[in-house]
Amino acid sequence: MAQSVIVVNADGPDKRVALIENGILSELYLERERARGTVGNVYKGRVLRVLPGMQAAFVDIGEDKAAFLYAGDIARPSDGPPTEGDETDEGLPRRGGKAADIATLVRPGQEILVQVVKDPISNKGARITTYISLPGRNVVFMPTVSHIGISRRVGTDRDRRRLRRLVEQVRPPGGGFVVRTVAENASNGQVRADMDYLLKLWANIKANERIHRAPVLLYRDLDLVLRVVRDNLSPELDSVIADDRVQFDRLQRFVNAFLPDYASKIELYEGREPIFDGYGIEAEIDRALERQVSLKSGGTLIFDQGEALTAVDVNTGKFVGAKGKTLEETITQTNLEAADEIAEQLRLRNLGGLVIIDFIDMDRESNRRKVYRKLQDALRKDRAKAHITKISEMGLVEMTRKRTRESLQRMLTGSCSACNGKGYTKSTATVAYEILRHIRREAAHIPGDVITVAAHPEVADLMRGAESSAVDETVKRVQRAIEIHARKGFHMEHFEVKGKTPGRGPRAKDGEDE
Repeated sequence: MAQSVIVVNADGPDKRVALIENGILSELYLERERARGTVGNVYKGRVLRVLPGMQAAFVDIGEDKAAFLYAGDIARPSDGPPTEGDETDEGLPRRGGKAADIATLVRPGQEILVQVVKDPISNKGARITTYISLPGRNVVFMPTVSHIGISRRVGTDRDRRRLRRLVEQVRPPGGGFVVRTVAENASNGQVRADMDYLLKLWANIKANERIHRAPVLLYRDLDLVLRVVRDNLSPELDSVIADDRVQFDRLQRFVNAFLPDYASKIELYEGREPIFDGYGIEAEIDRALERQVSLKSGGTLIFDQGEALTAVDVNTGKFVGAKGKTLEETITQTNLEAADEIAEQLRLRNLGGLVIIDFIDMDRESNRRKVYRKLQDALRKDRAKAHITKISEMGLVEMTRKRTRESLQRMLTGSCSACNGKGYTKSTATVAYEILRHIRREAAHIPGDVITVAAHPEVADLMRGAESSAVDETVKRVQRAIEIHARKGFHMEHFEVKGKTPGRGPRAKDGEDE
């Protein structure tokens, strides 16, 4: 039977936590202490600017970049009596109605209590809200929203009624709770202890708010290791295994205090090879950074991540179908396999925002529906909200996936030094022709009797060899000799064109590298 485990790698300069479900790497989390995420942190901030045209405000929370606050993310007294929305996710309920004018809600210089809901991404500051939510193991406390909600995944009416009665007994005026899925298997005492802890935590935040001036951090969420364990430790999970004695001891203390029923699941890794190697995780991380992903059948997926959207292209690749199968059946089989793999890769790579999937064209509507349902089912395992459109006749699916942190690619990679992040460089022939056009265009302004060209070795070799006739034509055109020199330190696209007079200073022979 395939294992479901949380693997903690904390013996190095950063912390990495992998969630393996049924033997498959489902999610990977990374936290570097000097760049620790801010999602969940509560700040006392100061409004810097109000932008009526954008219905938003910039707020100084003491971080490098000002945070962004939308009008719809500002709690108001009119947010009123408790709602009975059982059909809720494990977080804030959706706000209804049109947001008030931002200028009537906040003003420059005002100090406000806010929480980060999205880390800074690229050149954007963090996104914040005044709808504070404090997550516990079994419930999420929302001190600024009068709401009671039960996770839609709590299956039985009996459990829903039990949990609702319990929450109603503890819920403070003006505040609310969302009951998480794991509470279905928790006792009343465990749920109540969770609520009592969160109420005390909120009281402590409010006390600190009164004595500190903005901007100031009032509450930092649990670190990565404890947060992942809090949210994922369940009867279905076989174990939590850590490779660091300090983290192992911390996990034991945390679980004994808050999740004592699972204390036996915490283990210390004692293998000789690094823990991520032992569980095959390093290889999966490398695979998740590749542009191309191979399917078991021989088909392929191509992932292209841009600023605005991610495109996923499905190809049959080497898969030619089983004997006796029609082309339509072969294509459908590839698309069905791709739907499963795409859902897994979106989770693992943490790709969010707009995603366009280009499945292989299918002629039959019934097959398009089959692939669509397969993708829907595969996405149900994903905690991030996703909305998908039906497959078009062209095989295209548009979907959105909630993004709260950087993708795996952006966390683990940087811009390519060769292409400056473009994803390509000009070919040697393109650069060679560019040099010759530059000489023809600027010849009248280049001093001396000889024109010298310094270029990347591959470009220089091409100009001396296969493109030497083009160089000779340019020599005739400008009536000047051209010397070509290779420079090992040059970028492929970089070149220098200068003039010189023979006999003045050292002279390199044509073809000699300097």
